[in-house]
Amino acid sequence: MAHALKTLALTAAVLLAASAAASAAPAPRDLATEEANRALVIQFYERFFNQHDVAQAAQVVTDDYKQHNPSVPDGKAPFVDYFTGYFKDHPQSRARIVRSATDGDLVYLHVHSTDGASDRGQAVVDIFRVRQGKIVEHWDVIQDVPAQVANSNTPF
Repeated sequence: MAHALKTLALTAAVLLAASAAASAAPAPRDLATEEANRALVIQFYERFFNQHDVAQAAQVVTDDYKQHNPSVPDGKAPFVDYFTGYFKDHPQSRARIVRSATDGDLVYLHVHSTDGASDRGQAVVDIFRVRQGKIVEHWDVIQDVPAQVANSNTPF
């Protein structure tokens, strides 16, 4: 009898845990909002990093913009100042978006960034968090495109 009660209690605990896990399932994705966020980030990226229209493009960036690149300060104004100087020194800088994706409030860009026609450039993954139609946060991972590789694949 004690064994049966133990088994019943264990079974109830497992069912309760499974029920809690099922109720904690993620909310369904809002693909329309995710696509709007992706379009916003792509338009921002094109204007900012290719047309170097920094001030106008940055209108979709919040004043308290959070930056995870260790070379760029937090905040919209410091971000704009940093890249205004960068583009003045690197007028041929361009960033071709190779692919993009979304997941909730995040937009991912895989980019080939170059500083002129003869530059092999860098492979970049940029991640932006978008909230209520504004860019609020950014992360990136940057890798130089090497002259020689160990395989026939490209970074793109």
